Amino acid sequence: MPLHSIGLNSWTVHQIEDHLREGWKAARVIAVHRNMLVIHDGEREIKAELTGRLQFIAQLPKDLPTVGDWVSAQIMDQGEFAVIDVVLPRHSVVARKAAGDRVEEQLIAANVDVAFIVQACDADFNLRRLERYLVAVRSGNVRPILLLSKSDLVTKDEQQALIEQVHSIEPFLPVVLFSNDVQEGWNAVDSLLEPGKTHCLLGSSGVGKSTLVNRLIGSDLLKTSAIRESDGKGRHTTTSRHLIVLESGAILIDTPGMREFGTIGVESGVSETFSDIEEIGTHCRFTDCSHTVEKGCALISAVESGTLEASRLTSYLKLQKESARNEMSLADRRKKDKNQGKFYKQVIQAKKDRR
Repeated sequence: MPLHSIGLNSWTVHQIEDHLREGWKAARVIAVHRNMLVIHDGEREIKAELTGRLQFIAQLPKDLPTVGDWVSAQIMDQGEFAVIDVVLPRHSVVARKAAGDRVEEQLIAANVDVAFIVQACDADFNLRRLERYLVAVRSGNVRPILLLSKSDLVTKDEQQALIEQVHSIEPFLPVVLFSNDVQEGWNAVDSLLEPGKTHCLLGSSGVGKSTLVNRLIGSDLLKTSAIRESDGKGRHTTTSRHLIVLESGAILIDTPGMREFGTIGVESGVSETFSDIEEIGTHCRFTDCSHTVEKGCALISAVESGTLEASRLTSYLKLQKESARNEMSLADRRKKDKNQGKFYKQVIQAKKDRR
């Protein structure tokens, strides 16, 4: 039962039964730092490190533990220290392409039930960025909800206009407005938090994620920072991901603000987020239509008639191409790494044969 307090569900129970080694305990990763992790075994927080075996067999960064993962751990030193040997299968993930030029998938959180995508009602509000988050979240089998912060900065009519903009592209996406400054909408946000479920906060720096977490916890656990008046942007006040169990029993994962949110391998999320576009696209004259220049393209006709916004079609095509390009680059790198590994083994074997 103690594990249920940190999000254990029936699906994970089966994974524990199938993958947990005898003499080892199931635990959940609640924080990841550069050289150390923190896990929770249902009773206490424990500093932990990875075994050499796990580090050796991990071929990609996503093979290593991230916040929210369930792991097999050996507890030592009367609960003061642990080593992690196995990452249990995940039922969901929130991931992005790693920032920068390197093509690599970066896991943000694992075993998440609900993702709160946080945008502010001011200049941070951006439908195209929202689509990007929705695509990534849905591809990871996570349910999205949009939180619009700083509601006190706009009028009621402007609030309604923002909701209508969202519902013009996502008719059934839940949208909740709140303000940390005037304590508006807190009860609505709090009612979304389900006991035993894991929720993740996603958004840019300065939209109020850390302040919201502090309000929900009832203490200033997370460091916050004021917004620069010159450009309305914030700084990264949350520098690492961590899992928090609220008094209600709901579980919350806060994440650093992200300036970049690249996509990789998100075909299912694109299809779900742009289902309206894909439905129109079935009426194109050619089955391999690129939706850019072809005569008889139903999507181009929809844009010309005003039934489809050109910016939404552009976003759809951009995310499709970006994800496919990154996936191809990642596949090429995996192949190169595999061939390089074979070469090293051959060199080592040749040296042994000469002895």
